[in-house]
Amino acid sequence: MTSLVGTGVLLRFNLRRDRIATPVWVAVTALMVISMPGTLKGLYSTEAERADLLHQVAANSSFRALIGPVFDDSLGALTAWRVGVYAGLLAAITGLLVVVRHTRDEEESGRHELIVSGMVGRRASLTAALLAAGVASGVLALLVTAGLAGQGTAGALALGLGLAGVGMLFATMAAVVAQLTESARLARGLTAAALGAAFVLRAAGDSSSDGGSSVLTWLSPLGWLENLRPYADERWWVLLLFAAAILAQGALAYALTGRRDLGLSFLPTRPGPPTGLLGSAFALAWRLQRGSVLGWSIGFFLAGVVYGGLTEGAADLVGDNDRAREIFERMGGQSGLTDAFLASMIGMLGLIAALYVVASVLRLRGEETSGGAEPVLANAVGRLRWAAGHLTIAFGGSVLIMLLAGLGFAVGYGREVGPILGACLVQVTGVWVVGGLTVLLHGLVPRASTAAWAVAGAVLLIGWIGPALDAPQAVLDLSPFGHLPKLPGGGMEWGPVLLLLLVAIGLVGAGLAGLRRRDVLT
Repeated sequence: MTSLVGTGVLLRFNLRRDRIATPVWVAVTALMVISMPGTLKGLYSTEAERADLLHQVAANSSFRALIGPVFDDSLGALTAWRVGVYAGLLAAITGLLVVVRHTRDEEESGRHELIVSGMVGRRASLTAALLAAGVASGVLALLVTAGLAGQGTAGALALGLGLAGVGMLFATMAAVVAQLTESARLARGLTAAALGAAFVLRAAGDSSSDGGSSVLTWLSPLGWLENLRPYADERWWVLLLFAAAILAQGALAYALTGRRDLGLSFLPTRPGPPTGLLGSAFALAWRLQRGSVLGWSIGFFLAGVVYGGLTEGAADLVGDNDRAREIFERMGGQSGLTDAFLASMIGMLGLIAALYVVASVLRLRGEETSGGAEPVLANAVGRLRWAAGHLTIAFGGSVLIMLLAGLGFAVGYGREVGPILGACLVQVTGVWVVGGLTVLLHGLVPRASTAAWAVAGAVLLIGWIGPALDAPQAVLDLSPFGHLPKLPGGGMEWGPVLLLLLVAIGLVGAGLAGLRRRDVLT
């Protein structure tokens, strides 16, 4: 037990550090789930409409790949179908981010070495990180269970436990990867890649089978979540799969952390060439962030292809449902249903691109806390040049991934490229406002810079759930994306776009001014 000494203190410290970002992510996930029954009741108010939906989903392999199969026509079952996979994705992201932050991130920054020099056990930090992820997953399970209890307690409990299981499965996976890699960035990237592979496996399996019975579906933890079948004769034994995987990965993480030295890994970073090839701050920033840019680029292009392929079937799925048509048009503008669907999907990718720009801008903070910025700034490199390299990758990268998403839409839908690329580029101004706010936080209050994740989560919540809940326009206007024209199909309005661009420039300028005047962490 001496290896766990200090776990309680570290857990309280971790929870205190995560008191903003993690609750926001948990709240976004929970609200996305518990708000859905009311939305679905407005969309499909009769049993005939819900039965027709089941028939259409069973016959549409593209929508099964995107969302999954539906097993029953109750509001609870439809809720689990509509948001289960995506809530599982958010729960997994929360778990992996929490664990990597409190394990490999701490070692990279040097704080872990200071902590373990006191009365702290060898495995206390890992245990505290997993417990922090467990608290987040547990709170999510409680909120979902309580929020959906009115639809049926058993189904609500099954969905809540399933989401918690997905969150902890990828939290323990991140704990293992953090022992194998020497970089927190690589640990997050590899675990996120495993999550993406899980989504692809589930999508491929569900597209080939309408009952979730494909082997590919069962190879994915997200497939386990849907095969738990909340509100459709729950398969409680599926929870044993989550428990077995969590225990196995947790045991492996504990075994690995006891066998390596502090700061090292089982897969050390490959040394670079003996002669340096990086001649500028931008080249260094590109070297550090090129893997992230590549991963986001591939993901957005493939997402565009998938969503573009679904566009033709959007009208068939909505049918004569006026409420569903109204939601699509509120998200995508008052235009034809096909254009509204395209605009809503492009808008959703714009919201997700805001997560990219936050992560990329916060790389400045990571370089500062890990000590990577100090030797760069000790040479003939000013703070603004150093920051400009990373900001070019962040803001330029957001343009690149949205352009690739547009090309993906054009490939999947086979429509003229120009209007779709224009619609994607319009979303960039909203992304840049979120990025500018992140720069402002890093420049003026660097200790609170992680609050940018909370901002991104709130923007995602407003843009994704607000139209479905028929939220007041004043609430939708809190998001920069709420002011953008709905393209394609709608009319182009340059005023809001230029205003948001000026706001983004002002935020970046204020943030850089703050960075230039404050002390840099050394």
